[in-house]
Amino acid sequence: MRYARWQVAAILIGTLIAFLLVVPSLLPGSVQEAASRALPAWAFRPIVLGLDLQGGAHMLLEVDTGDLIHKGVDTLRDDVRRVLRENKISISGGIGALERGVQVRIADEAERQKALTPLRALAQPVGNVLSGTRTLEVTETPDGLIQLTMTDAGINDRIRRAVDQSIEVIRRRVDALGTREPNIQREGNDRIVVEVPGLQDTGTLKEILGTTAKLEFRLVANPGEPPSEVETLPDMEGDKQIGTIAVQRRVMVEGEDLTDAQQAFDSRTGEPIVNFRFNIRGGQRFGDVTRDNVGKRFAIVLDNKVISAPVIQTPILGGSGQISGRFTVEKANNLAVLLRAGALPAKLTIAEERTVGPGLGQDSIDAGKHAVVLAAILVSVFMIATYGLFGIFANIALFVHVILIFAIMAILGATLTLPGIAGIVLTIGTAVDSNVLIYERIREESKAGRSMISAIDAGFKRAFATIFDSNSTMAIAALILFLMGSGPVKGFAVVFLFGIFTTVITAVTMTRMMIARWYQVRRPRAMPF
Repeated sequence: MRYARWQVAAILIGTLIAFLLVVPSLLPGSVQEAASRALPAWAFRPIVLGLDLQGGAHMLLEVDTGDLIHKGVDTLRDDVRRVLRENKISISGGIGALERGVQVRIADEAERQKALTPLRALAQPVGNVLSGTRTLEVTETPDGLIQLTMTDAGINDRIRRAVDQSIEVIRRRVDALGTREPNIQREGNDRIVVEVPGLQDTGTLKEILGTTAKLEFRLVANPGEPPSEVETLPDMEGDKQIGTIAVQRRVMVEGEDLTDAQQAFDSRTGEPIVNFRFNIRGGQRFGDVTRDNVGKRFAIVLDNKVISAPVIQTPILGGSGQISGRFTVEKANNLAVLLRAGALPAKLTIAEERTVGPGLGQDSIDAGKHAVVLAAILVSVFMIATYGLFGIFANIALFVHVILIFAIMAILGATLTLPGIAGIVLTIGTAVDSNVLIYERIREESKAGRSMISAIDAGFKRAFATIFDSNSTMAIAALILFLMGSGPVKGFAVVFLFGIFTTVITAVTMTRMMIARWYQVRRPRAMPF
């Protein structure tokens, strides 16, 4: 029951630091914004409020399965063409596209058997290799027709991978907007939930999320080229279509090879442009194409629309270039964000859109404050009425307990939601529960004939095992909620876990220190309760 001065000082300094960490979150919004600009990030870390507390945008995005299958068919056709070219196999007619696959006719029996092995190799296993499920089903008919069809398992696997990739792309795009703590997660097999706290301009968010931002560089087709190798696309001038332009289907350089894209201004005209830079592979390809096609038009295709088709005047060997298209500053900046974030693997449609106003969030904050204050008052009154002076010690520890929860959330950058406030209210009750166990044990030891100091010491020591066991079981339940839950459930679990951790610290360490110091100073002869 003795504490060295350095131990007391460490506890008091730790409590003071925790309080200082919470202070930024208590400041008005305008003061917080000014302080965040003036102070470094490590020195100013207010608690991040969730969507239900500060308002924001909520969107439910759905992967366009039809678009994904269409892209898969195009990729499969290119793969089949490559396999046939590499194995020097002649075909009758072209490669036909089906709803979920492609077909090719090889009249010669020997060449057909030669082609089947590399074509079957295009079918990749899905999930467990031993299951035998593959992405493609390859069939042949006696008249020489070979069909490659995507299986249901293959399509589902493609959708799953598209959702996973889309989540990462969306996260990079939303982070580029400067928002804090967005919630982006999968819902079901083909849906993605996007919640951006504090963002009221949903138009910008919809523009960022509602496009695939697929950038390609293709050569403009020459007259007389085979129709199967040419595609006619809209020719855009700003937001207006001024006609159509025929470009080669073959993509010379892909947007995936971009390493950076920044909004800038043309030094000659002053118009907003986008400067881009390729990686080594993209820079080499870009340099080779421009060197071999001087005098030809090079189309910059964004989302299957030609936004610019300049003539290649000289080889561009530096691995960088610029996109111009009569952009506004905002559109040029958004395009740069999209290009930096990368292309979505499939088109996303907005299945649900909801905006939470800051007024509703403020109502939630006020209701949460009232709940926390009322719970604290009632618990404090009960503890004082039941345990007297020891109840006051428990209430002081309870106050520190709440401060520590908020301090930990500020340090870790955790998001406080309305269910999180409910978790704080619940931990207020569980925090004093530990004190109740200790005090009742002290009372039992005192009635058993122990001296006062001996009863206090035995009460803390023997109640600790019970406190540890009860909090451990609650922590296990909260951990399961955190790992398996999502959204509000996870927010509740996070705060509850923090509360369990700080409960043990305040109830066992801080309360014991206060009682020990009280006994050393007052030397009482009887229990205060």
